[in-house]
Amino acid sequence: MTESHEHALLRETVRDFFSRELPEEKVREYDQARKFPHSLWERFAELGWMALPVSEEYGGEDADVATAAVLTEEMGRHFASIAVDWVLVSMSARLLEEVGTPEQQARYLPEIAKGTYIMSFGMSEPDGGTDVLQLKTTAEQTNDGEWSVNGQKLYTSMADAANAILVLARTDPPEGEKRARGLSLVLTPREQPAISVRRLELMGMRAAGTCEVFLDDARAPSDAIIGQRGRGFYHLIATLDNERILAAAISLGIAAAALDEALRYAKDRTAFGRPIGGFQALQHMLADTATEVEQARLLLGKAAAMQSRGEECSTEAAMAKLSCTETAVRATDRGMRILAGYGMVEESPMERLFRDARLGPFSPISNEMTKNFIGERLGLPKSY
Repeated sequence: MTESHEHALLRETVRDFFSRELPEEKVREYDQARKFPHSLWERFAELGWMALPVSEEYGGEDADVATAAVLTEEMGRHFASIAVDWVLVSMSARLLEEVGTPEQQARYLPEIAKGTYIMSFGMSEPDGGTDVLQLKTTAEQTNDGEWSVNGQKLYTSMADAANAILVLARTDPPEGEKRARGLSLVLTPREQPAISVRRLELMGMRAAGTCEVFLDDARAPSDAIIGQRGRGFYHLIATLDNERILAAAISLGIAAAALDEALRYAKDRTAFGRPIGGFQALQHMLADTATEVEQARLLLGKAAAMQSRGEECSTEAAMAKLSCTETAVRATDRGMRILAGYGMVEESPMERLFRDARLGPFSPISNEMTKNFIGERLGLPKSY
């Protein structure tokens, strides 16, 4: 599949940026410190990356998901933690564009495009992962019209650096057995005593800033609900295809980087008087990875192109997510086998790629649930 001139130029720009301003040594430094300066968002804004998902009306580029996937893949190739955070920024803009009020759009979208406003997503809770609907966080409107938010959120990326946390909370009772009814998205300012944030030290994606959030009578303004009250879960469902496509792009970037590193090492490392890439066993591993990366890229490209054209692509987005994440796991596993001892050393990019790839099979939804969804779309009975 031939890439457009605009997409090729974007790839070149991202690679040039990382080469000049965020080389491997700096990436490793931020990864080991488990954080990176969010002032980088303003630098990304100067390059136009933060404005990509924002409409032109609010200072953005109004780019489609195919363009966003190119950026995300290249970020994933160089520093996946940044890619995870950028996807959240992109999802924030998309949600506001689709269901925000004109006042909310005018207030937040220009700041997102400038890289000066960060919205974190508070969805998962300790007692529920895939089963989001069993959440316990509540939001009640007080006598003065403000919202009082109480609960606990887990795996909330960028919560310690965000201006606000978009909290999925129960604002109204469920309608009969429909637990999804009555849930709302409440944009809650982070800097207040009623919110405490604990940074989680993860094995992979260490610099993405994943946190646990505690809300104890946290206050949000009267106009804090994004979208329709009681329909927040449905607003999130509408973003799933976009999220799966971009999550797939991150994993594709990791897989492509693992292939590059393994090839480089196979050509440079010698044993028994010749490069180890001359041995058939290693050649087969590299050939398998190269083939799978291309297959995954085609699936991702198809899903992204379909969504960019406004076509229904839920099955294709799920397949792309499944293919790209599993490819990243296999690519980094083979890469570690090829690099052997050097792959275990932290100065080796493969060591970080191996760790980061492990997030994909269960985020933003497990691959087992993804397969269940694909099975249903094939006409099979619901399996859960």
